[in-house]
Amino acid sequence: MGDGQADWLSSISEKHLRALQRFVRRLTSDAFLVDEVVQLTLMRAWEHPDIRVRSDLEIRAWLFVVAKNALVDSFRSAFHRHEFDMDELPETPSTDELEQLLTSWLVSDALNDLSQEHRDVLQHFYFQGETTAEISRALGIPEGTVKSRLHYALRSLKAALLARDVVSGS
Repeated sequence: MGDGQADWLSSISEKHLRALQRFVRRLTSDAFLVDEVVQLTLMRAWEHPDIRVRSDLEIRAWLFVVAKNALVDSFRSAFHRHEFDMDELPETPSTDELEQLLTSWLVSDALNDLSQEHRDVLQHFYFQGETTAEISRALGIPEGTVKSRLHYALRSLKAALLARDVVSGS
């Protein structure tokens, strides 16, 4: 273990361990599983030193996604499916709700990487459902500029999402 990597992992634990544990505890009441998922997540961080260059917010988001995926994998495994021996399971958010929450958080964060001009056209087009002609009038720019900004905004957003491991490169 290199000293720099050990220091970095120690820093990750200092900054994110409690939040990571709380996050996983909200998803499952199984204390053993919480510890297992947190340890696995930190091990994955160790295996991916490329995340060292990311901001603290991006690192925390990455850790949460890895932890959520590890937890989902454990629930999907045959071993875990047969462990429940109770009438009712504790309430936890569904995988779909959690996936949607994390994805919307990461997409929102990725949108902040875009220029204001790109965010504006995406807002009008995707969130307000306006046509390029309507956006052109609303923003006071030529329709061709709207189309160009939409194109480059989507490219930039995809790159930002790729950097956050939200979408695949294919």
